[in-house]
Amino acid sequence: MGYEVGIDIGGTFTDVVVTGTNQLWTAKALSTKDIVSGILVGLEEVSKRMDIGVRQLVPKINRFVLGNTIVTNAIDEMRLAKVGLLTTKGFADTLRIARSARGSEYDPHLQKPKPDIVDRQNIVEITERVDVNGDEVVKLDEEQIRNELKNLLDKGVQAIAVCFLFSFRNPKHEQRVKEILAELAPEVPCTLSSEIAPMYREYERMVTTVLDAAVKPIVERHFEELERKFNKYGLQCEIKIMQVNGGFASIGDVIKKPIYMFNSGPVGGVVASKAIGNKLNIDKIITADMGGTTFDTSFISDGEARIVQRAEIGEFSTSLTVVDIEGIGAGGGSIAWLDSRGLLRVGPKSAGANPGPVCYDNGGTEPTVTDAAVVLNLLDPNYYLGGSVEINRDKAVQAIKDKLADSLDLSIEKTASGIYQLTIHQMANAIRSITINRGYDPRDFSLVSFGGATGLFVAAIGHELGINEIIIPKQASVFSATGLLQAEAIYTTSKTAPWTFNQSIDYLNTVFNELDQKALEWFEKESIPEETRILIREVDMKFNGQIFEVATRIPNGVLTEEDKTVIRQSFIEDYEKEFGAGTAWEDAEILLVNARIRAVGGSKEAAGKQMKELRTGVELLRKDMRDVFEPMSGELLNIPVYRDGIESAVSGTCILELPDTTIFVPKGGTLEPLDSLDGYRLVLK
Repeated sequence: MGYEVGIDIGGTFTDVVVTGTNQLWTAKALSTKDIVSGILVGLEEVSKRMDIGVRQLVPKINRFVLGNTIVTNAIDEMRLAKVGLLTTKGFADTLRIARSARGSEYDPHLQKPKPDIVDRQNIVEITERVDVNGDEVVKLDEEQIRNELKNLLDKGVQAIAVCFLFSFRNPKHEQRVKEILAELAPEVPCTLSSEIAPMYREYERMVTTVLDAAVKPIVERHFEELERKFNKYGLQCEIKIMQVNGGFASIGDVIKKPIYMFNSGPVGGVVASKAIGNKLNIDKIITADMGGTTFDTSFISDGEARIVQRAEIGEFSTSLTVVDIEGIGAGGGSIAWLDSRGLLRVGPKSAGANPGPVCYDNGGTEPTVTDAAVVLNLLDPNYYLGGSVEINRDKAVQAIKDKLADSLDLSIEKTASGIYQLTIHQMANAIRSITINRGYDPRDFSLVSFGGATGLFVAAIGHELGINEIIIPKQASVFSATGLLQAEAIYTTSKTAPWTFNQSIDYLNTVFNELDQKALEWFEKESIPEETRILIREVDMKFNGQIFEVATRIPNGVLTEEDKTVIRQSFIEDYEKEFGAGTAWEDAEILLVNARIRAVGGSKEAAGKQMKELRTGVELLRKDMRDVFEPMSGELLNIPVYRDGIESAVSGTCILELPDTTIFVPKGGTLEPLDSLDGYRLVLK
């Protein structure tokens, strides 16, 4: 019997899902700084539920997909490797100038320089030049290259980034630098902008190149240990890594381009939500994923996840094309605090897995969102994570009293209710930013709720946004991990290819033939069966005079002059979908800037089959009564609490406790089982 394993490493918990022969087992473990330890603890826990030892489980794994936060954490915390940057003479200050020091704040006088991702002393200007057409204007000074690389290596740089002007038109100078580095120090990783981001806009291209180089040594170290450990355990299959474009890749490919792992864990939840939409015939979905550290949200329209170009990573603009996910610091471990005005705030700082919330009794002293839920009696101290984690309610009460309630001159319960409500408003605003701010009405969408903490908050989020239907999978707390097993292999390659409709279509055919060939080579390398191969062509276009572009799909195959009309109309439709009806400048010249291919290898159908989770030692369908402080009002109520499932619809106010998550149903809400999904539908009035 073979098993498929999906593991999602979050900031607080590591989620594990194992499937086999229409059966499913899940487990959660606290995340660790070295990812291997957390993975092994999670596998140990799930092995107990399977009544099999982890050393017996691992050799039987035939599919292993991992989502992780290695790159995300490294960039968020600025724990980056020491990088040496080589750039064209005259462009050493590109990172410092950026897109100006002014951000998106309302104060036009506020200027905040970007943090340094490369020490200014480690940025080297190289005598070389390629023009906009890719023709060599100034020959590469190879002697200077050797001398500067030696100097950087003597300074102890751990990786080299190379970003020359117009290298996306002619990469030979960058490639030669890489060859020379391989002669001098073959063990030092190197990232070329012509390989990681072969598109124009030197700032975004340089940021992407430097960040990729800065995380390469970190990723290599983690994955070398991961492979070593699991080879020792007898793993027979290749470990696949989730990427931010919604697909997975091999460890070898990820080590070459680790920046594509940024935010890869939450993408699994979007993939799984799309599968739910297909199953329930829902084509408009907002995802809500609240874990221990963050709240992540995305949306799916017409059955497709939104893909964005020039993704923001922290404070930096990049050249990455990613699944659009908005993340904020509002998780179960988010710390509640008082600002300089004495006002209550929540997040973005988190207690994480260690020490965790005060109620974990693990040395934490700062009250968190989870502590507030415990004080309100929304969580049962004896059944948190199915009873696997002991909760100390008294310490949560004392922390909220000492740190917050006394200063606010409020009761402990009112303060806890305030923490809850602030968290709701922050999460609702995150959803507004990806819907209302882009012309979408959240009332037209269904909400898919997952993540271990979301069930306690999702009804209030839906109420604030006017969303009436909420879908909650039974495996909500490990939902992103299940999505990893439904993901497809995806390869993306792009090229800057300036073109206007006055030019011959033959130019685009030449560009896409080159990109198609790269995709074909990838299909062959990954042994993707021909019947599951999908090619998606996209172009980035804009009206003449505009700064940024809109992505548009175009037909596959050989393009003809007649296809120009189709491409133009597709762009106008996509532009107005993004900015509103009537906003397109239909009489203006349209410019095509970038061409892109997404190669997709179909996922295994078995991964998406309906599977019931097997549990042992759990008393099913129990019903108790509990005193609970209604979180939005602080009113004390005695309400029914259902344990591990419901047989028919129940009306609020009530609570459903599952081993890995808890669902709060407010007054006026109805929770009903969805047997077709092995989950629940929450309907709000």
